[in-house]
Amino acid sequence: MKFASSPILTHRLAPGRSRFVVLLLLGSFLVLLGRSFYLQGFQNDFLQKKGESRYERTIEVSATRGRILDRHGDVLAVSTPVKAVWAIPEDASLKPAEARQLAGLLDMDVRELNRKLASERDFVFVKRQVPPDVADKVEALKLRGIHEQTEYRRYYPSGDVMAHLLGFTGVADEGQEGVELAMNGLLMGKPGSRRVIKDRRGQIVEDVESIRAPQEGKDVTLALDAKIQYLAHSLLKQAIGEHKAKAGGVVVLDVRTGEVLALANMPTYNPNNRVRLAGAQLRNRAFTDTFEPGSTFKPFTAALALEKGKFRFDTPIQTAPGRLTIGSATIHDAHPHGVLTLAEVIQKSSNVGAAKVALSFAPEEMWQTFAGLGFGAPLKLGFPGEVGGRLRPAKSWRPIEQATMSYGHGISVTLIQMARAYMAFARDGDLVPLSLTRVDAPPVASATVFSGQTAREVRAMLEMAVQPGGTAPKAQIPGYRVAGKTGTAHKLDGGTYADKYVSSFIGFAPASDPRLVVAVMIDEPSAGKHYGGDVAAPVFAQIMAGALRTLGVPQDQPLKPLIMAEAVKEGV
Repeated sequence: MKFASSPILTHRLAPGRSRFVVLLLLGSFLVLLGRSFYLQGFQNDFLQKKGESRYERTIEVSATRGRILDRHGDVLAVSTPVKAVWAIPEDASLKPAEARQLAGLLDMDVRELNRKLASERDFVFVKRQVPPDVADKVEALKLRGIHEQTEYRRYYPSGDVMAHLLGFTGVADEGQEGVELAMNGLLMGKPGSRRVIKDRRGQIVEDVESIRAPQEGKDVTLALDAKIQYLAHSLLKQAIGEHKAKAGGVVVLDVRTGEVLALANMPTYNPNNRVRLAGAQLRNRAFTDTFEPGSTFKPFTAALALEKGKFRFDTPIQTAPGRLTIGSATIHDAHPHGVLTLAEVIQKSSNVGAAKVALSFAPEEMWQTFAGLGFGAPLKLGFPGEVGGRLRPAKSWRPIEQATMSYGHGISVTLIQMARAYMAFARDGDLVPLSLTRVDAPPVASATVFSGQTAREVRAMLEMAVQPGGTAPKAQIPGYRVAGKTGTAHKLDGGTYADKYVSSFIGFAPASDPRLVVAVMIDEPSAGKHYGGDVAAPVFAQIMAGALRTLGVPQDQPLKPLIMAEAVKEGV
């Protein structure tokens, strides 16, 4: 049978039915045409928004973190651009070979990568702070669902030299330690945002609008002098190695302004590479570690004695036979001295003499003086982890405790507290607030703790301590008059004093018109020497000499050969 002769083809529809079909098709076409006209004419904006919503993204525009500068404008911390690799898990369907390639570029485990891409979240960071060259290689792979955005990584040009003061930031460029944390609000800035249209591969095809402009972080100018900081760091490091010490710290203060010109700690770390960090490396010991100051505390006892009028500069004090028994305990001097004046008690660092002076006062009088100097409470510099040390209420003091406190045992302090307290002698009796940032106007004194006369007399005693016959002739500096005091304190170990020491020296120069206070602490020297005059005083002299030259401070005495007589051993 021929196809053309099929009975199906010869069948004809009824005229009415064919017209109905035609009309139905025509009506459907008109309905569609009307609907199209309606949607395009009246619903165009709505449909446009719906379409855009499927490909529209709001992206964050990073704000640059502010720089940290030293007092002269040298950059100490700056944010450099890097990339963050992120993904939309729903879109990121990588082949096994692609996953291995991406993981290799990002130095990741493939299983970790696959775990992130299997997330049910709309957005995940694959890896942050990716170097630009690596990010370019990732981008070249053109993997679906894998995207990049610019962010910032902190860089510290000085490395480990200023680590404890500056601190560091985390992966989000937020402060984690040090000044970075203390001043994070100023440095951080606020990120902005933009609305963009992306295609199916995640590429931006249209920049729609700016929602919020980023607010860049503000620069912070520290009081720190980079030259003095490098000097303090290198000399402290040298001393720690020479004396095989456990740790150490240095603080340099400007007497006139209260500015912290240098602050160094050992051990330290490199903030640019924090892969293997120990807790000991992270501690800013000048702020967070307390110790018994030993004989560096004696000048405060002498100042109290002068201020109350019970003793004069030349008042004789019997220290023979070199020991003093109080109850069941006995205080010793390193060497017996006989009768000493109050000034000589400081010069030769007599524990017995200091104890006898202290016991002539009510405990409350001593407590008020020590508290007025800032002991027992944080200095409130805003530095993370700052502690206040320990100064117990006077009503709990036993006589032996009052006696030992006069020479720095039974009280705990921080190095920054001790450095500030010595400013009272350098400033004729008053104290100014310390500042981590540069001070452009002379500060107003926050407290007056001693009269000018008392401060000047103690200053003369501290000069004697550095001269022949004192405990610290190694603290002398050619061309400058120096005033200061050594400290050698036994360390507590398990509640008892052990054969371990903290060696320290705190002083200022030029003594005729003090400009700088330098405090040095060496923790557990173990190379044969432990007295502050042998361990800490030479470090002080080198740092102070270099700092005075850096600042151009005029000499206040003629250059002459230094007389390095055998130092008097202080009581410990």
